[in-house]
Amino acid sequence: MKNQNINLFVIELVLACFGLLPEARADCFNEGCPPFSGNTFLGESALASDTSGSYNTATGYDALYSNTTGSYNTANGADALSSNTTGNSNTATGFDALYFNTTGYFNTASGEAALYSNTTGIDNTANGCSSPL
Repeated sequence: MKNQNINLFVIELVLACFGLLPEARADCFNEGCPPFSGNTFLGESALASDTSGSYNTATGYDALYSNTTGSYNTANGADALSSNTTGNSNTATGFDALYFNTTGYFNTASGEAALYSNTTGIDNTANGCSSPL
């Protein structure tokens, strides 16, 4: 019976520690974020330049880094959509996906460096590593 009490205590202690961990997400609702932006970001310098863009999701180092007014973008991966400034409704998944996109919109890139050199293109889709540069 004593061992059961100790085991139960250890389990409760471990579960209590999980409650102290910070949440694994960041919403843009604090000082310095546009009011009611609806942006979500996680990663160093992710969505760092945003001024009035809204409903963007950036996950990864420098994801959507240069975005200022672009909205409805999703960037998952380090440097995904990193150069985007005003482009809207783009989706980039993978390291460097849509890296040089600045004003293009309705683009979808999946894979490392997919649509890497696209800057102002509209309505493009690329799947696979470095497709097309």
